[in-house]
Amino acid sequence: MDTTRRTLLTTGAAVAAAAASGAFAQQAQPPAAAPAGAPPGKFYVKGDVRIHYQDAGTGFPLLIIPGGGLNSTMPMLASPFDPRVEFKNDYRCITADLRNANAGQSSGPLEIDRPWDAYTDDHLGLMDHLGIDKFAVIGFCIGGPFIWNLLRRAPNRIVAAVSAQPSGFRPEMPTLFYDNNMTGWGPDLVKRRPEITMDMVEKFLTRMYRTNADFVFTATRDFVRSCQTPVLVMPDDIPAHPYAVAMEVVMLAPKSEVSIFPWKEPAERIPIAVRQAHSFLRAHVPATAGSRRGA
Repeated sequence: MDTTRRTLLTTGAAVAAAAASGAFAQQAQPPAAAPAGAPPGKFYVKGDVRIHYQDAGTGFPLLIIPGGGLNSTMPMLASPFDPRVEFKNDYRCITADLRNANAGQSSGPLEIDRPWDAYTDDHLGLMDHLGIDKFAVIGFCIGGPFIWNLLRRAPNRIVAAVSAQPSGFRPEMPTLFYDNNMTGWGPDLVKRRPEITMDMVEKFLTRMYRTNADFVFTATRDFVRSCQTPVLVMPDDIPAHPYAVAMEVVMLAPKSEVSIFPWKEPAERIPIAVRQAHSFLRAHVPATAGSRRGA
């Protein structure tokens, strides 16, 4: 570990400790309507999978993964900032409801033996459907683990990644995601989908969150250490978004950058973090014909 990164981690940890009491009290914001001028939703269908998505803009493709855990839907992008608004003049913005999110319109089988890969199939399949090879990605919350699975499975397709308030494993709360989804996702899914049982949900969540419960869930530390894709991490520190894991990623990934922290509170800091994300993407995304990227 080099001296600069060691200093960064030490300083960041002190800031995190000072902000922890307020950060842990943060609550998820309620979903909001799509931004004015947002395109109507479309559907990508492959076999039994049906993905509701939006596609707007003409610049370099940017896959946007909403937060919200397994209930991740496009309206949840409204907070803490909406990348569909912030990046609409610079990139072709593609986003979607997560498969089987209760408030969304995407649906498909519950693939018990490969939960993370099933969702990544949907992300890559959507980009294939749109004829997109290389793209950048920004993901919130559960989007952090999804990004690392995308980088693991399709490293040559992703030119840069922004991981905002990423989810990660917290040793002192080892069943957090399992417990939350057993009560906040599974029961409503079973009500909507009579072919799915709570026993199936339990097996799915066990495989997803308990079988390999560590770090970012979808990639090992050795993989992150070897990853050559530029990654900007925008840390958070609430139970589901552990600061320690976010900063460990920063320390391990050879082409990582990190935003200011805290960046969501006070609200005046959010535009600064958004500018950092713009600068990061501008530095690593190739110019394309028809792109309206700003100077």
